[in-house]
Amino acid sequence: MALLFQITFVAYLVATGTYVLWFAKQQKEARMAARWMLTVAGVLHTLTLLTRYFEVGHTPISNMHEAVSFFAWSMTWGFLIFRWRYRVKNFGTFVSIGISLLMLVAAIASKEVAPLPPAMQSLWLPVHASIAIMANAFLGMGFCGGIMYLLQEREIKSRRFGIFYERLPSLEALDSLNQHCLSIGFPLLTLGIISGSIWAKQAWGTYWQWDPKETWSLITWFIYAALLHFRFTMGWRRRRAAIMSIIGFSSALFTLWGVTYLLGGIHSYAG
Repeated sequence: MALLFQITFVAYLVATGTYVLWFAKQQKEARMAARWMLTVAGVLHTLTLLTRYFEVGHTPISNMHEAVSFFAWSMTWGFLIFRWRYRVKNFGTFVSIGISLLMLVAAIASKEVAPLPPAMQSLWLPVHASIAIMANAFLGMGFCGGIMYLLQEREIKSRRFGIFYERLPSLEALDSLNQHCLSIGFPLLTLGIISGSIWAKQAWGTYWQWDPKETWSLITWFIYAALLHFRFTMGWRRRRAAIMSIIGFSSALFTLWGVTYLLGGIHSYAG
């Protein structure tokens, strides 16, 4: 299983390198090669997760290595499916870099197989955890779009048109990308919190305990809820929406990693 994960990691690195080459050279052959390489990496990653499933005997999403690996897998297939409908120039370059960074974290994290705590021996494990991580995947793509927006806006405002101006989409296209990612990620985030509350009731007898991870997931939810509210009531778009998407995803990452390693709590077994 470790060898298959390493091969998958290398495939992602090759896909990312090819996307970066496409971004720099703008050669059609590089774009096609990058797209196919990312697809190959996604297929290999699917096989890796299936192998891990049969090795551990449960959905491989119970520790940091598994969660981040599943995060990268969700972001890969989320992007590949997303691009069938929405074509955003050079979006794959930024997303592939994010995926490779996630795979690096998964590679560093402990791959030790440990027995599940009693609270996690539930059918709610694959339901809640997969929904929550898939939400992060789409919100992560929104984060990438926010970074692209700020880079493009800086080029336009400085009036020194460089590599980003020619290669990034228009500000309108990037703002639409932000909205599309939010329209998928936020409902999934909401379902993740609801399913987690139901699971908590089953496991601990209460829907909410204000555990650090629960609290930070709620903070993240409020950030994105505020973004949606301001978008539709006050016309918050473009730069403000991009910045809010970056802040929201930073909060999501802190919920995943910062809380686990810094604040502890009943969810600390994920470390």
